[in-house]
Amino acid sequence: MALDETTLAKIARRGVAEIIPEDEFIRALQSGRKLRLKQGFDPTRPDLHLGHVVGLRKLRQLQELGHHVVVIVGDWTAQIGDPSGQSATRQMLSAEDVRANAETYMRQFFKVVDRQRTQVVWQSEWFGKFTLTDVIKLTSKFTVAQLLQRDDFAKRFKENRPIAVTELLYPLLQAYDSVMVEADVEFGGTDQRFNCLLGRELQAGVGQKPQQVFMVPILPGTDGVQKMSKSLGNYIALEEPPEEMFGKVMSLPDNLIATYFELLTDVPDDELVRVKADVEGQRVNPMSIKKRLGWEIVAQFHSRDAADKAQAHFERVFQKREAPEEVPTYRPPADLTQLRLSRALVDAGLAASASEARRLIAQGAVDIDGERVAADGPADRLKPGAVIRVGKHKFVRVVGP
Repeated sequence: MALDETTLAKIARRGVAEIIPEDEFIRALQSGRKLRLKQGFDPTRPDLHLGHVVGLRKLRQLQELGHHVVVIVGDWTAQIGDPSGQSATRQMLSAEDVRANAETYMRQFFKVVDRQRTQVVWQSEWFGKFTLTDVIKLTSKFTVAQLLQRDDFAKRFKENRPIAVTELLYPLLQAYDSVMVEADVEFGGTDQRFNCLLGRELQAGVGQKPQQVFMVPILPGTDGVQKMSKSLGNYIALEEPPEEMFGKVMSLPDNLIATYFELLTDVPDDELVRVKADVEGQRVNPMSIKKRLGWEIVAQFHSRDAADKAQAHFERVFQKREAPEEVPTYRPPADLTQLRLSRALVDAGLAASASEARRLIAQGAVDIDGERVAADGPADRLKPGAVIRVGKHKFVRVVGP
């Protein structure tokens, strides 16, 4: 059954960087044939963040049209390392580390993708049986010149910096995955363009119908500059508590609001146009739009109730500057005249050391009952019921002896 234009636009245009070749993908989509959608991942880290969700949402949309997702767990390539557009190789992992990461990864993966309509396969099912003869046969399909077309390889070669042979093997192994699962479409970010196209070429070389390549945009991180990454600290993890997830969304630069709405929510296109216009024209306070975005994202990965509570927490703590409803407690000694405030901050778990506590006080990052502390001194203000706040996120409530 042919798809209507609205559904087609949702799949092939919104949140899409490039489809190669697009006309071929559209014909396949309109044919009514159930497509095999390949998504590979190397479990080098255990956590997923919102950057991964951009592509996963596309898989879910296509699953809802009846298509079949094949997830390849790169338990073999994860032990090799892939620069993926970076200038250094990943550290090799043990098989045990890879499997532990994969189990955590898949638990989060299925927060977005339908588990019942997904086939999970492990690379070791075929690469575990590979011999040196098989490796040589695979490498004979490509030339060094072809591999050096990959941007990061080309750059390092030009700068006379080392490229390990294992790195050159990685794209070939990823391409071989497509042959083994007979993929119709491979999904990845724009940084995977070369590897995915190599899979298309290898399939044609062994007599299979070449896969289409479906690339999604790279999501900018919370800093608004670099791509979202755990190593850069600019990420929002799928398993973060609702209040932290909401708070991180609220910290986004205003120019990312429309991008996050487009790539991470189901807000209708006409509403998305209004959001872009409101932000660019400064017709609405960006904070109110970000609250809506934060609510949508928290509801997606937790629940509507959790989203309501996360928004209420943000408004209470960060807008009204009140203490959260639930905060840890701290019981100081009975004689407060013998206790300095910096020492109390350490005892309460609000600072790692007295020197750090004094630095926080000097920076104006400490307040008691909403009043900023000007200097370190006796802790005689720490009466039962007082709330100490350090920075934006740390609170304790003083309790009596």
